[in-house]
Amino acid sequence: MRASVAPNRQSQLPGSVANAAAAAKLLEKKKEFEAVAALERASAQFLKRIDELGDDFDVMADAGIVHGQVLEQWPNMFRILSLFLSQREQHMDDEEASPGTTGERLVRVPIEELRQTEPKAA
Repeated sequence: MRASVAPNRQSQLPGSVANAAAAAKLLEKKKEFEAVAALERASAQFLKRIDELGDDFDVMADAGIVHGQVLEQWPNMFRILSLFLSQREQHMDDEEASPGTTGERLVRVPIEELRQTEPKAA
């Protein structure tokens, strides 16, 4: 229905007050809705960041496992290294005990047989 435009009617006064109250309430609800929407966007962004942090923690946990596996191997590495060094020292000690044997070999040359087969020059 249309409001009456006749002057000095009381029906317009309560309608304008009601319209002003409704407009104020609408403005308040719009602000409330905008605040809730901003809170929802912030929550979604926060959730995304937390998920990314969770992924980073998973990567760090995997790296920790790999580091643990590498550290487990160090005692074996030191054991192998000590075995190698002890064998190398033993090999060097053996070489020092017999210094003349490397690269030298005794060969018998049958000189008597060579002299007998030589033609005699007169």
